[in-house]
Amino acid sequence: MQTVAQVLIGLVAALHAYFLVLEMFLWQRPPGRALSGFDADTARLTAPLAANQGLYNGFLAAGLIWGLVIGSLATQVFFLVCVIVAGVFGAATANRRILVAQAVPGALALGAALLAA
Repeated sequence: MQTVAQVLIGLVAALHAYFLVLEMFLWQRPPGRALSGFDADTARLTAPLAANQGLYNGFLAAGLIWGLVIGSLATQVFFLVCVIVAGVFGAATANRRILVAQAVPGALALGAALLAA
């Protein structure tokens, strides 16, 4: 179960690294616009907000990777809970797809990590 937990945490970290790239660097390009559904003008106007959000996603990825590297369950749990809370909040305030894309993978990884402990 430990291996399953580590793989799931790694996948959640990779997902958040992808969010960082998408929101910080690709927001005004086809992948970012497809995700947001924004036209070119709206994407341009919201790019600074998306970049800020991408930076936070990068911090989540970094924290999860750090937790894996140092082998700290407490660090892993902390960052997975942050991922879940951000996903639930995003689903409640922005788009329900965020629940499936962010909170569910975080919850699965958290459950595996706690079962492995």
